[in-house]
Amino acid sequence: MTTAYTVTGMTCSHCVHAVRQEMGKLPGVTSIEVDLVPGGETRVRVVGDRVVAVDDVRAAVEEAGYVLSGVVS
Repeated sequence: MTTAYTVTGMTCSHCVHAVRQEMGKLPGVTSIEVDLVPGGETRVRVVGDRVVAVDDVRAAVEEAGYVLSGVVS
């Protein structure tokens, strides 16, 4: 199962690492792809072997210091 999200506030590779690290802790997540858009909405695709709750994704993104601004698919 793949779900894409938009995240605001990410500007560099450190941001990408921080989000990947926090989201990688979520049960069921098998991979995370990040299309960094400095100054805009970065797209983060989460691949998992089960559905990952949006609230859990939001909490992980916020723990990394950023804002989950939307669910794309």
